[in-house]
Amino acid sequence: MTAGEAAGPQDDGQAAAAGNPPEGAAAGDEDGPEPEERTQEARAAQRELFAHTPGFILGDTAAFGGSLVGGAQHGVSGGHVGGDVYMGGRTEIHEIHHHGPASDGTDASGEIPRAHLDALAAVFSDGPAFDGALRRLREERVLVLSGAHATGRSAAALMLLHRLGVPAVYALDPETTPGALSGRLTRPGGHVLRDLPLSRNRPLRDTHLYAAREQLEKADGYLVVTVENSPHLPGVTPCAWVPPNPLDVVRAHLAKRRPDGGDDVARLLGLDPVAEFLAADRHPAEAAAFAEALGAYDGSEQALARLADFGQAAVEKQCRDWLRDPDTGLRDKAFLISLAVFDQAPYVLAAELADQLYVHFQRLQHPEVPPEIPVFGPAAADRLTLARADGELRSEPTEWGAVPQFTAAFREERTPRVLLTEVWTHHPSARPALVEWIRQLARDGRPLVRTRAAAATALLAAADLPSTMALLVDGWATSRAFGPRVTAANTLTLAQLLGAPVVLRLLTQWCSDGHVGRRWTAIRAFGLLAPLRPDLAGPALGALAARARADASNKAERDNLTESAALLLSGGPGRRRGEVLAEFVRLLYLDTPAVRDLALAAFVRACDNAEDGALVGWYAESGMYEADAARDLATLWRTALGDRAHTRPALDALRTWVYVGGRRADAAYALELLLPALVVSADDRKRLDHELRTLRAEDGGPRPPLADHLLTVLHPAATTH
Repeated sequence: MTAGEAAGPQDDGQAAAAGNPPEGAAAGDEDGPEPEERTQEARAAQRELFAHTPGFILGDTAAFGGSLVGGAQHGVSGGHVGGDVYMGGRTEIHEIHHHGPASDGTDASGEIPRAHLDALAAVFSDGPAFDGALRRLREERVLVLSGAHATGRSAAALMLLHRLGVPAVYALDPETTPGALSGRLTRPGGHVLRDLPLSRNRPLRDTHLYAAREQLEKADGYLVVTVENSPHLPGVTPCAWVPPNPLDVVRAHLAKRRPDGGDDVARLLGLDPVAEFLAADRHPAEAAAFAEALGAYDGSEQALARLADFGQAAVEKQCRDWLRDPDTGLRDKAFLISLAVFDQAPYVLAAELADQLYVHFQRLQHPEVPPEIPVFGPAAADRLTLARADGELRSEPTEWGAVPQFTAAFREERTPRVLLTEVWTHHPSARPALVEWIRQLARDGRPLVRTRAAAATALLAAADLPSTMALLVDGWATSRAFGPRVTAANTLTLAQLLGAPVVLRLLTQWCSDGHVGRRWTAIRAFGLLAPLRPDLAGPALGALAARARADASNKAERDNLTESAALLLSGGPGRRRGEVLAEFVRLLYLDTPAVRDLALAAFVRACDNAEDGALVGWYAESGMYEADAARDLATLWRTALGDRAHTRPALDALRTWVYVGGRRADAAYALELLLPALVVSADDRKRLDHELRTLRAEDGGPRPPLADHLLTVLHPAATTH
């Protein structure tokens, strides 16, 4: 995508995205004015797509491997199911508590049953912060244990009191205010106040803890208060809770379930799904649930499949919890969704654009109140902890070179797809805000943002194609401006890679659609798809030829057909590239003049490219060693050079190959072998001789040495003389 394209068509794209054609254009109007397409735009758009699409969509296809992204696509919603349910190769985790047995309503004030504490103690793993916390509690009688959500801090609070050997442990009402805390500590033993909500107007101060300590000394008691990481603890030094290693949690649960384990436990821990599950840095609750499933493993293929798919179920439950939890604020939910779109991208983008989504959410939820964004929000570390994501300083490519950027990525690579699918399919009330936000991203001046808008929309299309087409893609495709059309083409390309249904059929139909914008979008999408999915090169070329055969009188459409067909030769494994060349040759002899013209124009456009992965590099590395590919390439070159309409562009492309040969020895050798195959008549020799003799260096200097050498190849008799 070019800079000019990003800047010009924004208003038209917005109108079209809203479902309304720009002023002065009726739907299906092919005769309205069209802006000029820049020559290299297709390759520039292709580079941006490859550079900025998240890796979990492209996978190995970024290297033209043609792989697909698989995996489950939807979660399970509705109703309550206890335990684990195996559904079509996937285990659904419906209830995950802290890393011990489920509690029987112990959040209410009162004594926690001893059996519950003993059962938890049998499977509890201390973790690196436990011993220090226990020393502080024994000495100070009151301890504030702070940590991230779902890290097991509530279970740790109970076990700290249990290890002290107190006669009983009491759970305080979570609505207890800091000021009323000391008045609740009248009984001997342990007290736990879990997940105390704090805010600027309701802080937990050191004075509250002093009063609590005095009361605990009188009653011979101890208190543990658990809180999220919070700035509202004036004068208080909390103990930071660090969760235990997930492997230790799994071991502890297996030891209880299989007390005579030994070699059996080691065998279970050596299963491939165990290493895959633990690699994602699981929370204790997830590790505990996985250990239960692992303990039930009976050696069957079905049991192994359940273990292999357990991680997917855990991710789905985590995403459901994030979106449904009323205690997770709207701004936090906006950040989670934004990070799903900008996973593995600079953190500042996810944070900046999350606030724009937050504005849309506020307008949707409270239309009568002006939206408000706090200027200073939570720290990046806290946000990433909530999202179970990591940040790192990484060099990111820009048009000026690599620059260091603090990037953020979910630890579990399946999270972005699952989270966006969950919000789109199970929270339809959020759709208006999400749609407006994605349209805003698609109009952004930054290529990365526009590409991620397309990637996010592709994920939504894989979950619900009809709604996504109606609300987003079709509006972009029918825009008069090229920028939104590129976004639509990118979206449909990525949706096909994600396995969205009927995309190929849709693109084929759009190639002959009555609206020029839909045709343009489909033609470009076919061009983008083939290098990523080489098996689609044949159908793509067939669809483009069918459009040329029908009628492509519009100049912009002809250029788009040519550029898109040229993209079919711009990447892919060697064997596939050779197959595409063979298809181009077939079009020269077995089709209409319009299709023949398309094949030659696209071939010449593909040749006039010196970038990495271009046709000249492929030919030098592998093509000239394949007899069929070398023959077909020579046929196309010879035909283009001899066709009056394409002679000049073909000679310009040949110059590009000579320049590349001056930098690459293998390309120079390839030209030596190719040149004699281009000479059939005296006119052929004259044409090439004149081009090589008049050729100047890229900087305008004297004729390059390789041109002199190729002249000797062209006239071998003169050399021997």
